[in-house]
Amino acid sequence: MQTQALIQSGLTGQSPTRRQLVGRVVATERQPSTSFQFHFWATPDSPIGIGTLVVVEAPGRTVWGIVTEGHAYNDVVSPMFDYLGADGKPDSQPPTDRPEIRVYPAAVLRCEPEQPIQPVPIGSVYLATEADVLIALRINEIPEERRVPVGIYDNGGLKAPVYLDADFLIGPEAGHLNVTGTSGLAAKTSAIQFLVNAIFQKVRNRTVAVVCFNVKGGDLLFLDKPPAHALDPKDEEIYRLVGMEPKPFEKVQYYAPYKPDRVNLATLRTHPNLRHNVRPMLWGMKEVMRYVEVLLNKDDVDAKADAFLQFLRQRVIEREVFEFESEEAEILRSRELPTRIQVRSFSDLVQWFELVLKYLEAKNQKQWRSFAVETIRKIQNRLVNLTTRFAGLVGECETPSDLPWGEFQDRTVYVIDVANMSAEAQDLIFTRVIAELRERMEQRDLGVDSVVVVVDELNQYAPNTNRETYVMRTLRDICARGRYLGLVLFGAQQFRSQVDRQVVGNCSTALYGRIEMEELAQPGYAIFGDAAKEKLGALAPGEMLVRHPYFNQPIFVRFPRPALMRGQDGLKTYPPAPDLPLEDAVWQHLRQLNPALERNAVADLIARTRNGNSEPNREAVVGAMHKVLVSQPAPDEVLRAFERALPTSVPPRRVESNALPDDAPLPVDARLSSLDDDEDDPDPFRF
Repeated sequence: MQTQALIQSGLTGQSPTRRQLVGRVVATERQPSTSFQFHFWATPDSPIGIGTLVVVEAPGRTVWGIVTEGHAYNDVVSPMFDYLGADGKPDSQPPTDRPEIRVYPAAVLRCEPEQPIQPVPIGSVYLATEADVLIALRINEIPEERRVPVGIYDNGGLKAPVYLDADFLIGPEAGHLNVTGTSGLAAKTSAIQFLVNAIFQKVRNRTVAVVCFNVKGGDLLFLDKPPAHALDPKDEEIYRLVGMEPKPFEKVQYYAPYKPDRVNLATLRTHPNLRHNVRPMLWGMKEVMRYVEVLLNKDDVDAKADAFLQFLRQRVIEREVFEFESEEAEILRSRELPTRIQVRSFSDLVQWFELVLKYLEAKNQKQWRSFAVETIRKIQNRLVNLTTRFAGLVGECETPSDLPWGEFQDRTVYVIDVANMSAEAQDLIFTRVIAELRERMEQRDLGVDSVVVVVDELNQYAPNTNRETYVMRTLRDICARGRYLGLVLFGAQQFRSQVDRQVVGNCSTALYGRIEMEELAQPGYAIFGDAAKEKLGALAPGEMLVRHPYFNQPIFVRFPRPALMRGQDGLKTYPPAPDLPLEDAVWQHLRQLNPALERNAVADLIARTRNGNSEPNREAVVGAMHKVLVSQPAPDEVLRAFERALPTSVPPRRVESNALPDDAPLPVDARLSSLDDDEDDPDPFRF
């Protein structure tokens, strides 16, 4: 009765519930059945393979298992007997047909009743039905509102949906996902895209947003566009079985730093038809200084330098206004130097360093407030050129262009394009964004209940080495306790063995695509049998081995191709636009606030900033544009806001062609003489 109740609870009405008899459990003295493994024989024509789900029926007991290996036998004791029987001729017909039997080891997934735990009984073996799939994987225990489809179980003609528990995928019970597989063949990015779309469509008991880091070309730059090619009918069938609508993401926002010119964005999503949801990312001194250790050489940041950096952050930058003490102020005042300074940008910080060093020079000291002058100069040298080293990301702005902190929207994907940035800039972006997400989630001040952070090439940010980096510490912290906050990591890499053990070890769900044999030989894959490894080495795109807390054993699933445009297709359909000159680039940025804005109106305002060389004041124009983009005025106020943000130009001096009237007296009563007189005069300049 309990078994029938389980079956009824797992029914979805999409497949017949009648089981197909395929074999029988066999237990010998050499291969006995245990509580967690059993063997059964089946006929050669039975649709059974590695990963097939089966059911053992015995009086008072039902066991669900998964096939882990396969063996074929006949009654030949030695290969020599068969060779002699055929007279050594492969094409000869044997006098009698030898019987063949196939024996399959299977691992136990679930038993009913679950207590007491006993060996698998001798009984008939059936192919699992759709209801059996849900019961064997304990999916029937997951409430409907928490079921996240990961694909379908496709074996023996049965196609049944497979679900994950959202509470064990995006928290709070467990969290984090790791996807591994060969580059280009394992479809790691596609698997994450499908799973994120499934979360958006199926999980309705919480608000969820996604932050993606695009680290390779145009991989994630066209998530809001439909696919360039129609989906395969098999993919459409999978979408139907799991109850999802094949469609791209509806709400996507893109962010990218500027190029060094600070007007053209460092992204491949620059086609005119795609600029409407691409926003710049530009940080000022406050945003950078909190994580400046990421940009500094670890050998440079010793205990003394670290203490001075803490002093800078807490006593100078966070307070915004720094006042020198009375003795210091007296000496600076005697040299006509300011004793109070506002530190809001890197240029202000440079001035602060100069004042401190001038004070030390005046006092002829080598130490200021317990900090050696060598330490001060070393940190100064490392910080003053950050706006040059990272010109497109770090600027003099007091108000940054950033993610919408505190205003994240439900079911929205935020893509940060770092593919064209240096490794140091990528580390800074990654560290600051993740740390800010963590702090906001701790304070419940982000705007959504859960955030999924998607990172490809995870082995680059959290390598399995003895050298701990700032980025690695951030990732470890998220994986260790992020699920309690609603902050989870979806990471992907080609080689799982090369990722930090603490990062992958805290991922409750793992997907394995096609993996090369060299990688499968690593110790981390010892949990899989030889047959599973062989199958992993030959998986087709769209096939994955799934590990999840609800599944006692990994299971192979098939997922559909995401219904969105791939990066390569997007770059062909929407080729990147070339870099624009200053006037056009500023106009394009301001047009995002007012599509009716005329180019000539913007160009005329920029022309007012021209210097003596007839070149516009680039820094002033870029600064004004940034202020307008941050303030986001009403459409009809954009042009006036840009004009107000530009510096007031000095009126040109007018030179009159005829300053004095014709009848006006000469200003100097000089003696008029002819040229001839001047030539005869020994001193022609004498009046």
